[in-house]
Amino acid sequence: MSTTKKIALISGANKGIGLETARQLGKQGVTVILGARDLAKGEAAAAQLKSEGIDARAVKLDVGSAADVKAVAEKIEREFGVLDILVNNAGISLDPIGANTTSSTSEETLRKTFDTNFFAVVAVTQALLPLLKKSEAGRIVNVSSILASFTLHATEGSPIYEAKMFAYNSSKAALNAFTIHLAHELKDTKIKVNSAHPGWVKTEMGTDAAPMEIVDGAKTEVELATLAADGPTGGYFHLGETLPW
Repeated sequence: MSTTKKIALISGANKGIGLETARQLGKQGVTVILGARDLAKGEAAAAQLKSEGIDARAVKLDVGSAADVKAVAEKIEREFGVLDILVNNAGISLDPIGANTTSSTSEETLRKTFDTNFFAVVAVTQALLPLLKKSEAGRIVNVSSILASFTLHATEGSPIYEAKMFAYNSSKAALNAFTIHLAHELKDTKIKVNSAHPGWVKTEMGTDAAPMEIVDGAKTEVELATLAADGPTGGYFHLGETLPW
């Protein structure tokens, strides 16, 4: 079944920035599909959005599960025949907050972090790319972090200079590389691929110490998910500003 209404899939969308991204897209008339590892939590979040007048559905999506990824791709193809927006929002941080423990970061921590923040994003995107190619204006948003910036990490006195969380930061830097490479591959198509830094936001990961509210943390993803035809691709942004790689 085809539809003229835009269809968006957001991973990790049952709470935090993912849920708020779904809410803001839904308020623009987009049908939002909330990916959640726990389907019950996803359905509860979708019910909340429905009560706000948003066309929201939930799917079980553990981004590290090949079976889940395949099932979601097949479900979207069967029910909609197209995907217009993919927001790769699901992510984890296992480093101690503010840690400077690069030499003692375990291989297990690195592998678990990269599995979710990098390898799973690549797998999800590759599985859904055929549906995105059917869109009149496909948009892929990879939720990265300013902590992925090599330039800022190497610049003494930068806002993130002391925030050396090796596993998380390097996994998001790898994600940025995926953004650059995929955007280049798709540069002659209607698909745009960008990395978003939401900001330091009051979420479970960001903690209450963060200065930004969730409603503002979602704005960058929503902006990149709804770019006009003349918008950028292969970029790294926060609230309309370009960040240094």
